[in-house]
Amino acid sequence: MAPLPWLSFLTGQADARRTVDSIVPQRTFQDVILPPATRRALGQALGQLTSHDLIFRTWGLGDRHPTGQGLTFNFAGPSGTGKTICAEALANAIGRRLLVVQYAELESMWMGETPKNVAAVFRRAREEQAVLFFDEADAIASRRSAARDPGATREANAVVNVLLQELDACNGVVIFATNLASNFDPAFERRIRTHVLFEMPGVDEREQIWRVQFHPTRTPLAEDVDFRALAERYEASGGSIRNAVFKAALAAAAEPVPDADKQIAQQHLVGGIEDVLAAARVMRQSLFTPDAETIAPDGTAVAGLPDLMTRVEQAQAALVRQTLVATMAGGAGLVLALVALLVAALR
Repeated sequence: MAPLPWLSFLTGQADARRTVDSIVPQRTFQDVILPPATRRALGQALGQLTSHDLIFRTWGLGDRHPTGQGLTFNFAGPSGTGKTICAEALANAIGRRLLVVQYAELESMWMGETPKNVAAVFRRAREEQAVLFFDEADAIASRRSAARDPGATREANAVVNVLLQELDACNGVVIFATNLASNFDPAFERRIRTHVLFEMPGVDEREQIWRVQFHPTRTPLAEDVDFRALAERYEASGGSIRNAVFKAALAAAAEPVPDADKQIAQQHLVGGIEDVLAAARVMRQSLFTPDAETIAPDGTAVAGLPDLMTRVEQAQAALVRQTLVATMAGGAGLVLALVALLVAALR
């Protein structure tokens, strides 16, 4: 019987089952196409895992260093570059389950509950001897703040402190994944054994990624499909290519011809990847991006956001000037009125 939420709250025993997904890893390193440097770094990380017992048990370093024996890795890089797949592959390589932390569930509305949830997650990882995986880890491992905020800031700092303590006491495997590693609290630096940079794939890797998306015998590809041309023309992550393939397949399936005659052609793949990259550009828009554009409801670019901000600032400045002029005019009128009253009183 699962613990009741109110009972967990009253007893202080957080339920880790609500905050993590426990999976049996299926994917391997053969399921992901990576740049050579990233694959070498992952090979070194795997080597650390396989030699852990030799170093800390056979060679006796565990007796001299009873804490800090855990292996913590930081997978850093843009979205869609294979961080999650590689976390699963790493767990698969050493024959352990993978506990994927759901930060939305980890964070609690109750003051003091989130640090307890963090401790509960590590406790479950110890009990199951599983690999602990924090996706988008910058959300939980962000820099501590010295702001005098008695609420959210203090709670966030407490979460980071508990996380650091758990890492010090951990003898297992923890993987952080982030595309904002610069947001990490500096205290994590010495606790992370290895940093693996997941770079955007090059042309050769992109060509392979395009190829492996399709079934070798069942997917109907037109003769004009050119994976090399796609790889050379579009700089995209593996995740973006995967989404583009789905879009292309949907477009091909919607063609007004019998199913037996339907094929995925180059035009479908081009349309798919251009749609994905266009969507990514929209999502990256920021008021601080020099080339950002405002997109009208019909999808057309109507103005650069910086230009829009400039016009807003100019309007604000004009309003300030008008306010100052009105204030000065009002002040002058008041002075004149006082002088008139004084003259009338003297008469």
